[in-house]
Amino acid sequence: MTPRYDEVTARLRAIELVKGSRRSILGLAGSPGAGKSTYAETLVGDLAAEGHPVALVPMDGFHLAHAQLAVLGLTTVKGAPQTFDIDGYLTLLRRLRAPSGRTVWAPRFDRDLDEPIAAGIPVSDETRLVVTEGNYLLLDQGPWATVRDLLDECWFLDLDPELRRERLTARHVRHGRGPGEARARTTGSDEANARLVEATRTRADAVLELS
Repeated sequence: MTPRYDEVTARLRAIELVKGSRRSILGLAGSPGAGKSTYAETLVGDLAAEGHPVALVPMDGFHLAHAQLAVLGLTTVKGAPQTFDIDGYLTLLRRLRAPSGRTVWAPRFDRDLDEPIAAGIPVSDETRLVVTEGNYLLLDQGPWATVRDLLDECWFLDLDPELRRERLTARHVRHGRGPGEARARTTGSDEANARLVEATRTRADAVLELS
């Protein structure tokens, strides 16, 4: 059975990883709206404030640009696995696993622009723990199946489904969608993605229950 972590246990385990003799990569997976970004930012911020050499590299930086989604006819399903540059993400994870003495530059996702921004996140050679978060880190289909092997550990973030959907709808509204469009997105493509992600939780090293 997959063990369950509370937030205290998870934080202590992250500290063990950051104190390892080599760089580790911790993955945080979960459905859309589960709180991955917020939790990852809090965890990394707390560890950095304590002097631990840690960096956050979200998978969202590998979203395809809107112009390319339009060309491919994928605009309405943005956020599905096929709307990410998975090969680019895998290449970055491999680079992060083998420090080269130079800073590695990773892309970031700008939620206000709703677009990826190249070379927006520096990961210094001294970084001992990289935290990466995203929906599909545990997916076992196609090239996504390689992601899990490049992570030292991967936790699945669990949140009450109703609360998750409420938060997701509110996020869509904050980023410019009308209430009706936001609800349709949450119950449509987002929920389809959530079902896909939920089926991967058994591949996680632990399930982290968020309140």
